[in-house]
Amino acid sequence: MRIITLTLLVLITFSCKSKQIQTGADQPEKYFQLLQGKKVGLVVNHSSLVGHKHLLDFLLENEIDVIKVFSPEHGFRGDADAGEKVTDQHDSKTGLPIVSLYGKNKKPTSGQLENIDLLVFDIQDVGVRFYTYISTLHYVMEACAENGKELVVLDRPNPNGDYVAGPVLRNEFESFVGMHPIPVIHGCTVGELAQMINGEAWLNDEMKCKLKVIAASGYNHAMPWGLKVKPSPNLPNDLSIRLYPSLCFFEATHASIGRGTQFPFQVIGYPDKDFGEFSFTPESIDGMAKNPKQKGKVCYGVDLRDESLEHRFTLSYFLGFYHKFENEEDFISSERWFNLLAGTDQLLKDIRDGKSLEEIELSWENDLKNYKEVRKKYLLYPDFE
Repeated sequence: MRIITLTLLVLITFSCKSKQIQTGADQPEKYFQLLQGKKVGLVVNHSSLVGHKHLLDFLLENEIDVIKVFSPEHGFRGDADAGEKVTDQHDSKTGLPIVSLYGKNKKPTSGQLENIDLLVFDIQDVGVRFYTYISTLHYVMEACAENGKELVVLDRPNPNGDYVAGPVLRNEFESFVGMHPIPVIHGCTVGELAQMINGEAWLNDEMKCKLKVIAASGYNHAMPWGLKVKPSPNLPNDLSIRLYPSLCFFEATHASIGRGTQFPFQVIGYPDKDFGEFSFTPESIDGMAKNPKQKGKVCYGVDLRDESLEHRFTLSYFLGFYHKFENEEDFISSERWFNLLAGTDQLLKDIRDGKSLEEIELSWENDLKNYKEVRKKYLLYPDFE
């Protein structure tokens, strides 16, 4: 117990000096008692920090019996490219087994949970429906419900948590990049979303997960939240995180959004000089983009690196590029992928029908209004409105 007391004192002193928002993980006095005497599994990655220390190391130092680690897309250390296969392994520092929850095994199995009493989920999210960490959250909750395990979510602020926007997902477009009937920008922290998943009975057979959320302190949804570490390899800074929901639809096109450069999700380009004066050339970069779109080709387009951090989701960039192509098939590479990202096929239909940005956004209003009423029931922090 002496180690616990000393660590808590250091954390409290640091907090008082910095006067920063405290994440759930930064408040061990609120969750240690839940973990002590339990065999614990962690669902974590490189963003799972207590101060500057990884949660795994912090818990082991404080004699919490962590026996297994589960990792999401991009792996335990967060260095796997998007969509890259992540294999099971062992942590080189602690020797603990690491089970990948990306690829064929997206949900912990009964065997993998057999000796575990409780799971802890602590991953920094970016507040966008198609960012897959919240899909991992869903499957972890489902596995806990099916196997009678407890789940503790250590909550973190949402860097896109100051608004709600975009089309709401229709059930027939459910996939790993969209598992819930929520908009592109859902305006929830992971903890709030976990409560919503439970409360709205979105798990299989309307099961409920035994859930405890350790809320962040000092946070409200109107506050900006800058990240200390990049949440995934191609979101290197706060601007890329703000632009991510607007630019991700380009993933279903032949245009590049800077994968294979040092500024992904901050530029848009295509190998044609008519698309703009700004140019860049995607190349293979270890840990970020091994085989980026338009690799080795000079792409022309727009540089968004001077955009404001107050940027909000917009289809204006996508529509601007769409209308530059005479033939849609020269632009859109996968209609199915676009519809999965959108969560609906109506958006592409509206674009093809020549509807304006204002008309498209207006068509989302009723769904967003209904969603906001649902969202209110699960908020843990003062809202942005």
